Amino acid sequence: MSGHSKWSTIKHKKAASDARRGKVFSKMAREIMVAARSGGGDPSANITLRSLIQKARTYNMPADNIERAIKKGTGEGGGAALEEMTYEGFAPGGVAIIVQVLTDNRNRSAAEVRHLFNKHGASMASQGSVSRGFRRKGRIVVPAGAVDEDRLMELVIEAGGEDLAREGDGFAITTEPAAFMDVVDALNAAGIEPEESEVGLVPESLVPVRDRGAAAVLLRFVEALEDLDDVQGVATNMDVDDAILESLAEES
Repeated sequence: MSGHSKWSTIKHKKAASDARRGKVFSKMAREIMVAARSGGGDPSANITLRSLIQKARTYNMPADNIERAIKKGTGEGGGAALEEMTYEGFAPGGVAIIVQVLTDNRNRSAAEVRHLFNKHGASMASQGSVSRGFRRKGRIVVPAGAVDEDRLMELVIEAGGEDLAREGDGFAITTEPAAFMDVVDALNAAGIEPEESEVGLVPESLVPVRDRGAAAVLLRFVEALEDLDDVQGVATNMDVDDAILESLAEES
């Protein structure tokens, strides 16, 4: 299990319930706008939009917010044009970092991301040099108490899922992007509500981080990047021990 995946789950639970959800909603709205602009506003015909709506629901994003974002994306509600950009690099210890951005000002975004890389002793890399070590996968987390593991495995396999693993107090399901919504639909049909679901970048290999101080520095760097308004997501290949993650989560 990737330590960063667990850290993301911890933050997901916090973001769904604390004051930062306003920023989460804003970032989700941007993604929904871009998906609706490029593929249309009908979720049944736009798989990317449909998966983002599912993700937004796991954050308890109000339906009105989702609908407004779709209308802005299709040109019904105005809004500035947004550009998708990706920055790649390496943090101390050789940990790979990919920063995904949606922005209406690429110069501002580039300057903000570069500043944080410099501040945290990280180095930026050329396009593709880091991302070739990642692949897109669907990730769905289901509370362990929501379903029997054998029953869940059966549902996942029948729907075309790739893997199922226990992660703390939940089950983490991995899918190919094309099968992501099939698995989500199968879970919903069975009355099982995911607490986390998204399609994102997953590393091919992991870099172990066993020192608590180094882990704290890396996670602060990732959080600083994620706090930038234009940043939609950050992917890394760091693998932090569960005990260190839990300890750092209690302090945050």
